[in-house]
Amino acid sequence: MSTKRDFYDVLAVAKTASVDEIKKAYRKLAMQYHPDKNPGNKDAEVKFREATEAYEVLSDATKRQQYDQFGHAGVNNNGSHGRHENMDDIFENFSDIFENFFGGQQGGRSKAQRNPSGPAPQRGHDLSQRIEISLKEAYLGCSKELKIYHFEVCGSCKGSGCKEGTKPTMCASCHGAGSTVHQQGFFNFSQPCAPCRGQGFKIASPCSECRGQMRVQKYETLSINIPMGIFQGAELRVTGKGDAGIFKGPAGDLFVPVDIKPDKVFHRREHDLVTTLALTYPQLVLGCQIEIENIDGTKETIKIPKGCPVGKEIVIENKGFAKLRGAGRGRFVIITDCDVPTKLNEDARMALLAFAEKLGNKSQGNGGIAGFFKKFLG
Repeated sequence: MSTKRDFYDVLAVAKTASVDEIKKAYRKLAMQYHPDKNPGNKDAEVKFREATEAYEVLSDATKRQQYDQFGHAGVNNNGSHGRHENMDDIFENFSDIFENFFGGQQGGRSKAQRNPSGPAPQRGHDLSQRIEISLKEAYLGCSKELKIYHFEVCGSCKGSGCKEGTKPTMCASCHGAGSTVHQQGFFNFSQPCAPCRGQGFKIASPCSECRGQMRVQKYETLSINIPMGIFQGAELRVTGKGDAGIFKGPAGDLFVPVDIKPDKVFHRREHDLVTTLALTYPQLVLGCQIEIENIDGTKETIKIPKGCPVGKEIVIENKGFAKLRGAGRGRFVIITDCDVPTKLNEDARMALLAFAEKLGNKSQGNGGIAGFFKKFLG
């Protein structure tokens, strides 16, 4: 006759308990009798194994049916009895239970602690350095030199941090895990291992150049290609030009945010290049053909229609900024304005007065041009 306790009694649940109720009961017992909470307590270890075996059977629909029908004899042949002789097997097989309560460390026994295999490669930090260009350079694209100060792999030790013929040794405090688990009241928490500064390994014989840091800081001048059509706030990425990694980990990346200086003549509107063209009043009234210079120095001939209003947009297709995402370019947009002279010689003044007389004094609406001349010219 079996001397083993009834699994329902072990978990203190009814035979009609749901899977969620069984899981909740096991969690409670697992926390109570966990070996990390009861170091050296053999009785707690036995109860922990007992609760685990009960949970394994009752949480499985097939095993539970066999257990309900045949008792312990119905599940012993399936290998449940005595299966978890190694505590680490329990942490592996029921990691979903323990990770919820012990911060993902499987009850304080991480894989790094159980099977340390050497320093884990660590990626270097990403760096960021802004660059400023002109609007013309954004239009045309350009190449800029950028000087950065970053960590590079030590040339003497090739990134090992050790003198020739030596190698890192495992930290005796954390056994290579890089962190240690502590108990505070009812909970366990982990923190970086102080003796090895969270690396898991120590360098007993450091390299004389990098002093065991595996990296040295140096200036490097890079040539950065700025693509045509780059926009304000865009961020370029230069792969592998951040800080070098440690323990042969990959280098980080360099991110280059782009600032574009304002231009006195041109500005950007989405993909369009926009400028304002000041015309005389006769040019606006009579129309004309005029040559205008683009930001890249090329000339464009445009036609001003008769009776052209101020603020009219004259568009030249495919002469704007290149589109970074997609084909083609934006437009070159010329916005008309009126060049109002502030000083006139006598001949020009008389001609303007004569023009005003020709227009007549009839109002063209409240504040119209005829009313304007009547009010201000004498």
